[in-house]
Amino acid sequence: MNELIFRERDRYRPARSHLLLAIVVFVFEGTFASVTLGPVWAFWLIGGTIAVLAPVAYCAFRSWSRVGPAGVTICWGIGRGRTYAWQEVQWIDTRETDSRYGSSTVARMFLVGGRRRSLPGLQHSDMYPDPEFGADYRRVVDWWELSTDQGARVRPPRSLRDRISPVMLGFILAVVFAVVAAAVMILVG
Repeated sequence: MNELIFRERDRYRPARSHLLLAIVVFVFEGTFASVTLGPVWAFWLIGGTIAVLAPVAYCAFRSWSRVGPAGVTICWGIGRGRTYAWQEVQWIDTRETDSRYGSSTVARMFLVGGRRRSLPGLQHSDMYPDPEFGADYRRVVDWWELSTDQGARVRPPRSLRDRISPVMLGFILAVVFAVVAAAVMILVG
């Protein structure tokens, strides 16, 4: 079987509408800051925004995963990545997450120690659809099944993390924050 490589840069091509939106945001930010804070602070504000967003975009653009005879190598944009031997991979599946922006499905692997890792570049979403996702995921599973003993493939039990969606977690944290804030206001006031 051939080695498989999934790169984020092949998936996330900036659309003209995204670039136009970024330009509009920078122009609005610069104009607003220049009028209220002055040109020097506007320059610092725009520079700070770029300094925060550039490394995030760089890492997202350079992320990749490779599946081959040695195992699964994952790189999150910095360095050469980390290889997980097939003997460390306990289970491979997908996780689907729904939000108000649409759904997204990502391939992930469970390691023998209980940790889980998403495979960068091997994902499908409404915003960035990948028509080959199902076939690519099947090829990864084929590599895993070919490289491991059937007794070593054990589906891990569902954890709390699998039952609570990111949206639900955000809602729970917001409620906890509101309760703590109200308790502090009552005690102080």
